[in-house]
Amino acid sequence: MNSNVENLPPQVLRLVYKEVSALAADPPEGIKIYPSDEDITELHTAIEGPEGTPYTGGVFRMRLVLGKDFPAAPPRGYFLTKIFHPNVGHKGEICVNVLKRDWKAELGLRHVLLTIKCLLIHPNPESALNEEAGRLLLEDYKEYASRARLLTEIHAMGGASGPPQEPADGPQPKKHAGDPNKRAVGAALATMAAGTNNSNNSSSSSTGANNTSIAAKKKTDKKRALRRL
Repeated sequence: MNSNVENLPPQVLRLVYKEVSALAADPPEGIKIYPSDEDITELHTAIEGPEGTPYTGGVFRMRLVLGKDFPAAPPRGYFLTKIFHPNVGHKGEICVNVLKRDWKAELGLRHVLLTIKCLLIHPNPESALNEEAGRLLLEDYKEYASRARLLTEIHAMGGASGPPQEPADGPQPKKHAGDPNKRAVGAALATMAAGTNNSNNSSSSSTGANNTSIAAKKKTDKKRALRRL
């Protein structure tokens, strides 16, 4: 939205600056203020989800926009964090009486912020912008609370996933390359192969020697038979 700084009278700007400075120095409990030095007519805040509600543990970013008729007309409020709530529209717009017919110039921004925080504790289904949330609040509170809690966990808690896992220490070796286990297995297989070859060689040598001995014995036996003749 466009800034309304140039549309507000100097005395109103001074009052707004004074109030925003006081809010930043002493914010309401559970609410943080982030004033802008460039545009005092747009106030960013963060509201902690009240205990005992489906919004517990969440932090909801919101902004208040002061129109050119402020403080005669109320500011406009918008949730920047997605929330499942009867009085918050799909674009974040907030429906609460203090920002409409119940607005009075003397109420001030602190009162607006506290009212919006109270809206998280006591939603008003009679002026629902989110009709589904309003219906569930009246007909099935358990389902309403479950939906509200789910969106709180997803959008208002910074997400459930942790930092990306770092890779293992240093680059991983290529498959089987330089693997000490693989080397040990290879050495064992080589030893076994060598043992088998040696055994085969020994068997061959032994077989050859036996054959030679048998041939010599046959030759001797033949000579002895000739002498007897």
